Amino acid sequence: QVQVVESGGGSVQAGGSLRLSCAASGYTYSSYCMGWFRQAPGKEREGVAVIDSYGRTTYTDSVKGRFTISKDNAQHIFYLEMNSLKAEDTAMYSCAIDPRGAACYVGRAESEYKFWGLGTQVTVSS
Repeated sequence: QVQVVESGGGSVQAGGSLRLSCAASGYTYSSYCMGWFRQAPGKEREGVAVIDSYGRTTYTDSVKGRFTISKDNAQHIFYLEMNSLKAEDTAMYSCAIDPRGAACYVGRAESEYKFWGLGTQVTVSS
């Protein structure tokens, strides 16, 4: 059984940094598309960044140049490095994995992802 657990959220001041982690246990697929999502209060969940099993990445426009998605294949851990944080980055951040791995890009339908974590809260104060 695959379990996905996020960690690393917290409260920071604007301009600060956080690194989120997404640990996938029980995962034996060689290909995947992994995505970070966020949902702010009163807003729809949005895709933030994705990475596939080849290491290819895409980002939503609002985080380009500030966020970096990466992976540790050996540990099945995915990261989201967030720098120059803004108040508008405040949200619940979740990660999700699609073991098929095809057509991996930010903005793909959430229904394409099979395994989801519960999320970690990020709060940025201005």
